[in-house]
Amino acid sequence: MKHGLFITIEGPEGAGKTTLIERLAKELAEEGFPIMQTREPGGIEIAEKIRKVILDPSHTSMDSRTEALLYAAARRQHLVEKVRPALEQGAIVLCDRFIDSSLAYQGYARGLGIDEVFSINQFAVADMMPNLTLYFDLEPEVGFSRIQKNKGREINRLDLENLDFHHKVREGYYILMNKFPNRIFLIDASPSLDVVYEVALRRIKEFIQA
Repeated sequence: MKHGLFITIEGPEGAGKTTLIERLAKELAEEGFPIMQTREPGGIEIAEKIRKVILDPSHTSMDSRTEALLYAAARRQHLVEKVRPALEQGAIVLCDRFIDSSLAYQGYARGLGIDEVFSINQFAVADMMPNLTLYFDLEPEVGFSRIQKNKGREINRLDLENLDFHHKVREGYYILMNKFPNRIFLIDASPSLDVVYEVALRRIKEFIQA
């Protein structure tokens, strides 16, 4: 049986990742591709419980290393329980965030070091890296403007960080694009959702059919 493909979606707060990945998964499934959609942290019971701890707005005292380790723990369980079995069955896994989020947020923006956080996550994921990563790029100011207009969106602990932090997150993603140029594909997330969606869908289909 053919091994599946692991495609991850990355980007800052307010970039529209969740909406986009749902549309992408629906369209690709309707076209006959074997799609499994999931998210991080979360996707399974244990990881969803860890997600609540990490993103709880009242947990502002959480240490940066604790945060990084919790993300890695959730990632490991999600990987072995859901992602890897799906890939072994030949599925195309679309995952909302993965290792690059930890590298950009905790490694760079929190100042723990990209290489240091990568080491933690190498222990968690072993050799399981994405085949393709779509990074939706957006100015933090634009992202937070969108969040404020989206009244139904849950406000999490990362939304409480100042703009300087989120500018550092964006810088971190740019560093990662240079570090992994063959894997990470930048998509401008500032146009309308429909425009961004069409670019993302085209890139994924080109990759699948290559």
